[in-house]
Amino acid sequence: MRKRLRWVAAAGIVLALAGCSANDSGGSSESAMPMSADTKQAAPNQGSPNKESTDSAGKAGSGKDPAPVGQPGITDRKLVRTASLELTAPNVADVISQVRVITQGAAGYTGQESTQEKRATVNVVVPSERLDGVLDQLAKLGKQVRREVTATDVTEQMVDIESRLATQRASVERVRALLARATSVSEIASVESELTSREAELESLQKRRESLAGSVAMSTISLQVKAETVVAEEESRSGFFGGLTNGWDAFLTFGGGLLTVLGAMAPFVLVFGVPAAALVWWLRKRRRPAEPAMATASDLPSAPPLD
Repeated sequence: MRKRLRWVAAAGIVLALAGCSANDSGGSSESAMPMSADTKQAAPNQGSPNKESTDSAGKAGSGKDPAPVGQPGITDRKLVRTASLELTAPNVADVISQVRVITQGAAGYTGQESTQEKRATVNVVVPSERLDGVLDQLAKLGKQVRREVTATDVTEQMVDIESRLATQRASVERVRALLARATSVSEIASVESELTSREAELESLQKRRESLAGSVAMSTISLQVKAETVVAEEESRSGFFGGLTNGWDAFLTFGGGLLTVLGAMAPFVLVFGVPAAALVWWLRKRRRPAEPAMATASDLPSAPPLD
């Protein structure tokens, strides 16, 4: 009986050991099994978000496409703005005085000016961002006849000048480096001549940029003011009677010019014409007695013929 129990216990122990070894070999085989391609592709996707979904979400979030590289946006455009304004007013001088006050209040200045009793022209220069406001203020000084605003895009010119400036500065620096390494007199003279030429071109580009930037920063208004009486006269000169009046004025102008020419010639006529006329009269007077004497000699009776 004891022997049977021992054999049963030994058989149980053997079976238990065999089961453990089978489990260990199965676990090791699973760990040693290589990961399939599908598993490798699935694993990273589980840890990181989908790239395509992210890109689509980004595109959906942006309202408009960005500007191309190297091209300024709409808000970065460089515009040169100018304006012309024509007004009529009862008193031209008062309007010009108020124009100066408005211009100074807008941090601007007045340029070329021509003021007469019944008409005036003046150039007003103000900052570009205040152009529209100044035009509105000037238009209230009288009756607006004409208003015009123009804008010229100089963005491409500004970009071109900036690029050329960068290139020219680099060129000047290279020539200066060559000048520092020059040893002979001839090399120094040659390099200095080239450096002077490139520096002059660099200064020219800088002046062009400053001028263009000034035109962008400041706007010019050409203002013309006429008196109301002048406008009424111009309107009355239209039609048949207006043409007749213009013709009479032209005739008077021609007559005045002719009288002016005659008046200018009068001193020369008195100084040279009177003595010349007297000389001609004297010469003709001397010729008159000789002509009757010659006629008398020809009229004498001829001698009778001899037989």
